[in-house]
Amino acid sequence: MSSLTDSAVKAKPDIEYVDMTSRTNTVSDILETTTKPIIFDGDTGGIPEHFVFMVRTLERLGVSAVIIEDKKGLKKNSLFGTDVEQVQDGIEAFTHKVACGKHAQVTDDFMIIARIESLILETGMHDALTRAKAYIDAGTDGIMIHSKKSTADEVLTFCKEYAKFENRVPLVTVPSTYSRTTEDELAAAGVNIVIYANQLLRSAYPAMVQVAKSILSHGRAAEAEECCMPIKDIISLIPERT
Repeated sequence: MSSLTDSAVKAKPDIEYVDMTSRTNTVSDILETTTKPIIFDGDTGGIPEHFVFMVRTLERLGVSAVIIEDKKGLKKNSLFGTDVEQVQDGIEAFTHKVACGKHAQVTDDFMIIARIESLILETGMHDALTRAKAYIDAGTDGIMIHSKKSTADEVLTFCKEYAKFENRVPLVTVPSTYSRTTEDELAAAGVNIVIYANQLLRSAYPAMVQVAKSILSHGRAAEAEECCMPIKDIISLIPERT
């Protein structure tokens, strides 16, 4: 459940403006239609005292995992990279937040995944690997390595070095920018989870704009029908519950 897409569909910027009440309502709506595992994009997780309540709430709702990124201050989308001001959290402060979250959860099933922004912020591979080790030692259940490069080269380099760790947890990637890399390539490098974070919304929006322009230019909906699913299909998409 991407923070970017959840913000975009509510016409809000991706700056942690959409509050947890709104986001948990969306979680509840999703869980009305599926029993599939949900990974929740928790942005920075807020301050440790707030992250504790996020963990408890998500776990109670039935979410499987939360991913939090090691940044602080006003959250900006990572794909801006160094084009906007973004501040990486200190290792000690972030590991404290992870530890607080792990202490707050009730069951062993819920996962806290630490997202490393070192490659995004160009602080180097050594920093990314150092953080991965520290976050694992703090009890994180997974590591997400993020990159905004057009190829997966630096991610694959990270994976190669990560494979040398004595203590490892599941590895997560989000190939939004290096989209030519296949799941098989990532899996072969040791990646356990591949997240396609925004492709569905990014494809839906241009389609809706196209239909809106067609209706406006023709003064009717007939020309747009070929872009639309049949009404019968949409009204029967979600079956009635009895």
